[in-house]
Amino acid sequence: MNDTAHALGSSRTLWELVARRAELTPDRPVLLQDDRSLSFGDLRARAERVAAGLYDMGVRPGTVVAWQLPTRIETALLSFALARLGAVQSPVIPFYRDREVGFALRESKAEFFAVPGEWRGFDHTEMARRLGAKGIFEAYDTLPDGDPAVLPPPPAEGTSVRWIYWTSGTTSDPKGVLHTDRSLIAGGSCLAHALRPTADDIGSIAFPYAHIGGPDYMVMLLLYGFPAVMFEQFALPDALAAFRGHGVTIAGGSTAFYSMFLTEQRRLPGGEKVVPSLRLLAGGGAPKPPELYHAVVREMGVQLTHGYGMTEVPMITMGAPDDTADNLATTEGRPPEEMEIRIVEGEVRLRGEAVCRGYLDPAQTASAFDAEGFLRTGDLGYLTGSGHLVLTGRLKDVIIRKGENISAKEIEDLLHRHPAVGDVAVIGLPDAERGERVCAVVEQPSGAAGKPTLEELTSYLRGEGLSTHKLPEQLEVVDALPRNETLRKVLKYKLRERYSGTVK
Repeated sequence: MNDTAHALGSSRTLWELVARRAELTPDRPVLLQDDRSLSFGDLRARAERVAAGLYDMGVRPGTVVAWQLPTRIETALLSFALARLGAVQSPVIPFYRDREVGFALRESKAEFFAVPGEWRGFDHTEMARRLGAKGIFEAYDTLPDGDPAVLPPPPAEGTSVRWIYWTSGTTSDPKGVLHTDRSLIAGGSCLAHALRPTADDIGSIAFPYAHIGGPDYMVMLLLYGFPAVMFEQFALPDALAAFRGHGVTIAGGSTAFYSMFLTEQRRLPGGEKVVPSLRLLAGGGAPKPPELYHAVVREMGVQLTHGYGMTEVPMITMGAPDDTADNLATTEGRPPEEMEIRIVEGEVRLRGEAVCRGYLDPAQTASAFDAEGFLRTGDLGYLTGSGHLVLTGRLKDVIIRKGENISAKEIEDLLHRHPAVGDVAVIGLPDAERGERVCAVVEQPSGAAGKPTLEELTSYLRGEGLSTHKLPEQLEVVDALPRNETLRKVLKYKLRERYSGTVK
């Protein structure tokens, strides 16, 4: 991290970070969208006016404001306006509907709720009214506006809980995760330190800004003073024109994003790059098969660095561009000095400033932290001699067949290499004789000639050296694996629900 970024990383609050960056490079762009551009100076000035408008509406320091908005410049302005006021904000993914939104509004006790009106054919304002939300206001093209002279001083400390994020839905029940300005700054600093961007880079925010990755990425932009292109709706190949037109150098989001870029690359003639300016794909949020890393580097001619994070800890480890190819392919990178990682009976546990303060439900907080204050992640892994973290699966993802523990991830990584497999999820299903049986659910790549058979895949896995007791006993081939709408994580609980009653 360069000296300027290191100094900015010591900011007590997000608003202080915005103000300090605006003083350094007021005219440099920070957000780009379509033909619009917002500079660092404008971010500070316009967010203050929005904060004043919110203040006139009755929003005060500590007021809980929920917002369910798409990835737009206006959304970032509203969020930083709330940070300027010291309000408690609860971002809600825009694809969520009555059940999840109602739960978030009730649990957070939101006093105001910002919505986009009708967006992508769905009336969010009507849903908010149906749910009995308080203080509903639309914030899409227009935002509250006022005279900053009415504002109280900005918050002086960043250790109070001012953010309530919601777990992204790979389990059926969301949790309200409590964050502070300092925990978000620490997470973004970890990302920035690993990727080592420069002021000449152009990033991209192609995932929902309401995701924990939103502030994570914005902190990196503020630390290093470079812009990012925002995508309200991300789909390839439609978004490629914006990537090319803006000259994006850093892209990504999660494993699914890498695969989408790789698919577009494979449609082009040899030697032509899908995004000529692109030098780095980076992301996290879901496991990365080693074969996908090698394919991206080999076929796209760019570097791929992958990291490990979660709603509770926005950035834990991150691959660095100068790591070895083996480390980039097979590990999740290294943690920054401020992140303590402890492996207890195979489980990854965390302690550090980037770790959340707990959950809205005190009982969930009590069960999530051990006696020494380490967060129990539920992920299994180990640290290498070089300090890189290798994840081997989830505690809930260990399949116990006839008393033997089987790692779903080990089987998935091997199956990803098979040409008939585009993506795969391996799950354990209840079995009266074996306790659990191993089921592989396969999504085929586009243009696949025919469906693979269980015999074909188990024969392949035997050839790869997989032990016989780990071989799948059931195969399901689907058009598309169920995923969430944020970082496109596979929802294994839905697959277990779908196939638990089947016997093969």
